Amino acid sequence: MSIHTPKKDRKITLSTIARMKGTEPITMVTAYDALFAQLFDGEVEMILVGDSLNMSFFGKEDTLSATMDQMIYHTQAVCNGAKKACIVFDMPFGSYTTPETALANAVRVYRETCAQAVKIEGGEEKAEIIKVLSDSGIAVVAHIGLMPQHVRSEGGYKVRGKDVADIERLIEDALALEAAGAAIILVEGVKGEAADLVTKAVKVPTIGIGAGNSTDGQVLVWSDMFGFFEAFKPKFVKQYCNGAKEIREGLEQYVQEVKSRRFPDDTHSY
Repeated sequence: MSIHTPKKDRKITLSTIARMKGTEPITMVTAYDALFAQLFDGEVEMILVGDSLNMSFFGKEDTLSATMDQMIYHTQAVCNGAKKACIVFDMPFGSYTTPETALANAVRVYRETCAQAVKIEGGEEKAEIIKVLSDSGIAVVAHIGLMPQHVRSEGGYKVRGKDVADIERLIEDALALEAAGAAIILVEGVKGEAADLVTKAVKVPTIGIGAGNSTDGQVLVWSDMFGFFEAFKPKFVKQYCNGAKEIREGLEQYVQEVKSRRFPDDTHSY
């Protein structure tokens, strides 16, 4: 297996991602603005404009009130910042209740942004919708396992794949979604053994989050992995830096220097 190196001069397409299955782990992070998208661009293969922004940056308790207008705006910003990564648009709750609604909203995504794919939560019951989109030239990332948009109906965030029957359901879902035309399957909140079996069952790449180390790639929410979101930290999140602490320390220094008139000094004045 090859070792990942940044692909700073290479445009990543869905064909690129498809070829990486079984050869090189795929890296994916979320982004919601041009600044961070530009920082991530060329370092990871994929950027997800996730409806997680509703919690991380809008202060809501869940993702359900995110709207198409919000998601379009943030995806346009990410597309302005990232020119190489494969960008995925997270379809918000209520935007794909029927094939007709899903197609109308997904067409809008393709017309108004440079996203290469849309992401839809749901198992076999969403196969018809995915087929309509894929037949219309719209690439789909299917999302199975723990599904944040189902948090209220399922009474919370529940890990999947704990028993044989549920593992079989996950595999059936993945196969049905692949057959319907899904280009990638995102597997969230699933026991590692189950995610491994799903990955082996399908020919398309799988991206895991809280799904062990056997999927074809991994995704994390950037504000989680860099220590900015402090409301809670899921078990599967590894913090690669303590962003909130560093920001507070920098802000404290700024306030002290302004109060003491040490800033601005001659170096920072015209």
